[in-house]
Amino acid sequence: MQFISTRGGMRPKSFTEILLDGLAPDGGLVVPESLPALSAAQIESWRALSYPELAAQVIGLFATDIPADRLLELTREAYGPSRFPETVVPVKLLGESLGLIGLSEGPTMAFKDLAMQFLGQAVPYVLSLRGGVLNILGATSGDTGSAAEHAFRSSPGVSVFMLSPAGRMSDVQRAQMYSLTEPSIHNIAVQGVFDDCQNLVKELNADAVFKERHSLGAVNSINFGRIAAQCVYYFWSWLRVTDRLIPEERAAQWQEPRFSFAVPSGNFGNIYAGHLARRLGLPIRRLILATNENNVLEEFFRTGVYRPRSGADTLATSSPSMDISKASNLERFLWELLGPQDFLSAWQELEATGQLDLSAQQERLVKELGFAASTSTHRARLSAISAAYQEHQVLIDPHTADGWTAAQRLVEPGETVLVMETAKPAKFGQTVSEALGVEVAVSAELEELLSLPQQVEEIPNDPAVLRRIISERAL
Repeated sequence: MQFISTRGGMRPKSFTEILLDGLAPDGGLVVPESLPALSAAQIESWRALSYPELAAQVIGLFATDIPADRLLELTREAYGPSRFPETVVPVKLLGESLGLIGLSEGPTMAFKDLAMQFLGQAVPYVLSLRGGVLNILGATSGDTGSAAEHAFRSSPGVSVFMLSPAGRMSDVQRAQMYSLTEPSIHNIAVQGVFDDCQNLVKELNADAVFKERHSLGAVNSINFGRIAAQCVYYFWSWLRVTDRLIPEERAAQWQEPRFSFAVPSGNFGNIYAGHLARRLGLPIRRLILATNENNVLEEFFRTGVYRPRSGADTLATSSPSMDISKASNLERFLWELLGPQDFLSAWQELEATGQLDLSAQQERLVKELGFAASTSTHRARLSAISAAYQEHQVLIDPHTADGWTAAQRLVEPGETVLVMETAKPAKFGQTVSEALGVEVAVSAELEELLSLPQQVEEIPNDPAVLRRIISERAL
């Protein structure tokens, strides 16, 4: 498989060529030049595979230049018991119309571990082939940063510069990042919101000279390696829920899909991976996008108008990892929706006017591409956490609660909506305690983590300051 840029200025490259780069040289995002069409028989043949084995098959559709046996070694290490002691992705059905996909069994208790642990194996492998070093520059709204730092903290030839919005993460999220003491980990709190951090990453990545001089790479969801790894759990969870069907019902799913996914969405990477899984051939009925009060994506899928907001207009909410008003991965989706030529003119319009009116495409978004969307509030979040515990004896975090709310609102007769969990509730104990009306006990492990000294450097939202720091400390 070859990859090209959404903006048309990059020669086709292989998976290992684009894995370390993040953004394309022209500032665009890399996308597959074409996708294979998987048959029902091929997907069914994966039913008995373990999670690492399935990951090697799915990621192998994209990473065609990594030998199959070597890729399996990488996925077995990424998803082995030292990193995922229990089931890698547990799947629970909570009745006929609702399910919960557990994506937070990894080292930092968040779904980002599932992609980042793979990158933590794949990136050193690619460096071993190419030589040199990699200075990862990333932005986090809460979970990407800790997942990346824990995945790469011991990787030779790799350092991490992670930007986070000052004062906008939970106590546990901050502790997971800021308590790390490895000299290769650099935590930088930016005076602003996540979108400001993301813009700094994009600006420095778009400077080809600076990027090459300091061997910059990215592990945000702008890195397609993460998207490839996230596709895996859509296949895994669909295979697990259809395991429970009788043969006739299972066969019917290929003609009349019953299972949909509700996906809490901030930067559009997680749900875009689900969209790719469906394009590859997985029979997903609908993809239900869930946002918090920062509902730019919900507004787009509801009206067809994409209107990013400024940092000043981005609200601080109780699901902080989704406090994003400019979703990077939507660029990949718009490129596909409009086609390469129309996309370029649309992107120019977006950059000139600050918004993009695709209302003429709205019906296609819903009927042909199978998207639906809903937004949540703090009160709805609390209600969902309480209901999940009282009715099903499961604890969910505030972001998963946004997905739960969307699933309950939009589920249709005969449909089962699988809610994608995003993190363990312990990462957001204050909101969970408020929802349940009782103080949620903090484990001894978390108490110890929260007691550790923390180191972080706070900077203004200024690319010159960030450039100086990287110039001084990069490998």
